[in-house]
Amino acid sequence: MRIVIVGDGKVGVTLTDQLSREGHDIVIIDKDMRVLRESVDQYDVLAIHGNGASLSVQREAGVGESDLLIAATSADEVNLICCVLAKKLGVKRTIARVRNPEYDEQLIYLKEDLGLSMTINPEKAAAMEILNLLRFPAVIQRDTFAKGRVEIIELKIRKESPLAGRYLHELTHIVKAQVLICAVERGDEVIIPTGAFQMQAGDNIFVTGASRNLAALVQNLGIVEQKIKNVMLIGGSRIAYYLASALLAEGAAVKIIEIDPERCRQLAGLLPRASIVCSDGTQPEVLAAEGLVDADAVITLTDIDEENLILSMYAHQQGVYKVISKINRMEYNELCQKMGIASIVSPKNLVCNDIVRYVRAMENTEEDSVLALHRIVNDKVEALEFSVAEDTLHLNVPLRDIRLRDGVLLACINRNGKIIIPGGNDVLRKRDSVIVVTTADRMYGNLNAIFA
Repeated sequence: MRIVIVGDGKVGVTLTDQLSREGHDIVIIDKDMRVLRESVDQYDVLAIHGNGASLSVQREAGVGESDLLIAATSADEVNLICCVLAKKLGVKRTIARVRNPEYDEQLIYLKEDLGLSMTINPEKAAAMEILNLLRFPAVIQRDTFAKGRVEIIELKIRKESPLAGRYLHELTHIVKAQVLICAVERGDEVIIPTGAFQMQAGDNIFVTGASRNLAALVQNLGIVEQKIKNVMLIGGSRIAYYLASALLAEGAAVKIIEIDPERCRQLAGLLPRASIVCSDGTQPEVLAAEGLVDADAVITLTDIDEENLILSMYAHQQGVYKVISKINRMEYNELCQKMGIASIVSPKNLVCNDIVRYVRAMENTEEDSVLALHRIVNDKVEALEFSVAEDTLHLNVPLRDIRLRDGVLLACINRNGKIIIPGGNDVLRKRDSVIVVTTADRMYGNLNAIFA
């Protein structure tokens, strides 16, 4: 497919990386020649220097002959204009980055009236991801499928865990819940395990199942869940606004520490029930004075990854129950885990995963195209949700008689809301949806592609 990306910032570069690796023809438009040179040096892409909201620039980029335009500049209004012009030129689909909370209520009308295929809001997506982690604080990461009925959660096996030293085929007997371990991270190694796999202390396991069964798993493993009632946010960004709004609506007490006085005034007006502290949240004495040790959760949301990591380390050392850090550079992910900072959130990666899923669905218009896509195990593994269609191979054939490609695991079946952890006697039926887990070096756009 031919894809035009307007804006070569954090989101644009991540999209260029992921979509070019999947074999698409990428054209980048940006006003900054320096960032364009960096992208051209690193990726096999065409770069156009200029304003993406200019008709002449879009014509030069061949927008009218393209399959998709993604407008990802830092200005919402520019992104919307880019999409309107692109539709006039004849592009098939458009995606706009719209981040301003003031546009939230109008988004449904903007999509309809401007012909947008999709809108993305990295900050709101990150806030919702953090909220999910706070609702289930014992887990490291949490991804949902099948409209929230199925989840994949990440847990670390401690020395005292009843899973340490046990084999995967013993799992159901040990935890007394219908769940499946679909991936394991052991040091630098990523494993899609079989029943003969032996778990070890220090492993990070990725477990899938119905939400209620995962809750039972956590309880039966003796993992204590503490309700999050008192939350401290360091940094008053858009993410902080979206997250604080949601937390306040759920009855939590929220304190935001922000250094910029003008932003503090804005937040105080937008969030009258939150406590807004105008101070430097990177200073230990400020954090101590504002009750860091009394917080159930600390979320670090400054604009600098390194600050967020250091603050998270400090909060972890002070004994804060749940610490979540926002980072943009995913290479810090493994470092975070080694330092004990379990949960991290990357706004750009969240929306990029959604766009990659959308692009794969565009390529595979069959009924069995991808419905959801999440990257787990530091982006080394993909978990995908597919519909089972009439032309899906091996319908009503026992799974024990079906061969899958190497590195592929059929992790879960959703049948009319009933969640099935599949065994050899189970079958695929039309209108099921299935969760497939595979190493990320293999890219699947439809269900039939997973069969050997």
